Amino acid sequence: MEDNEHAGHAAHTDHAQHQHGHQPGMHPSFLRVIQQKQRIKQKLAKVKHRIGVYSAKGGVGKTTVAINLAFSLSKKGFRVGLLDADIDCPNVTMFLGMEDTKMEPVMPLKPVDKEGVKVASTAMLVDELKRPIIWRGPLVAKMISDFLENTDWGELDYLVVDLPPGTSDAPLSIMQLLDLDGFVIVTNPQRIAAMNSIRSGLMAKRMNAPILGVIENMSNGKPSKNTENVVSTLQSELLGIIRARPEVADLTDRGAIHVLSNRDVEKEFDTIITKITSGERKV
Repeated sequence: MEDNEHAGHAAHTDHAQHQHGHQPGMHPSFLRVIQQKQRIKQKLAKVKHRIGVYSAKGGVGKTTVAINLAFSLSKKGFRVGLLDADIDCPNVTMFLGMEDTKMEPVMPLKPVDKEGVKVASTAMLVDELKRPIIWRGPLVAKMISDFLENTDWGELDYLVVDLPPGTSDAPLSIMQLLDLDGFVIVTNPQRIAAMNSIRSGLMAKRMNAPILGVIENMSNGKPSKNTENVVSTLQSELLGIIRARPEVADLTDRGAIHVLSNRDVEKEFDTIITKITSGERKV
């Protein structure tokens, strides 16, 4: 009698697992992540390379670097997309003078073309940018995953992702769901920025994502000892430096793209993307 009951219970369990798509020995939450990752991978099948621009500290110019990397790549003839994945403070549209630009709220979402670069941001889905986006971690993670899964990028050579700062749910969710080819770590000459950049890089390494290199923003023209320490600790390389220029702030306020408006900035980013797209560091 016990054998019959046991057999009946096992059959019922197998049927339930089959019905709900559960694999024996795998927790349902893990299975959902794996399935979603596969769906995102299929959605991005026509995107050749995915680069994350990252820093654990806000205020180092991460978004500025992401924007200019994207438009520098585009100037070289690559098909490029720019994803603003900073859910809490989606600033890409402001920096590009696209505050009033919206994506059609129809699935799949279609990025908006800006000077030849496809741009997508949660700011394009929010009615009022001045209102703070106050969401708890799980909701932020869900928004990010939905955004990744439901945006149609088409065929791209590079997708540049402006990652949220920090080491919390938001950047972790993206690293888990989006198979990035590598990270660009953004820092500035300050010691506190360097300390947080090391944290950023170590976290990326723990996620088994290669670090393509480090960029020192707001530089005086020569890499600081703090930045050299970041490069050494992460066993990476310095991709380039971006000088601090008073005129750049005015370009940002006007929504002008730096590499399309300032020849000196363009040269600095040319050096950076040459290292990213060629040689041993090619992605």
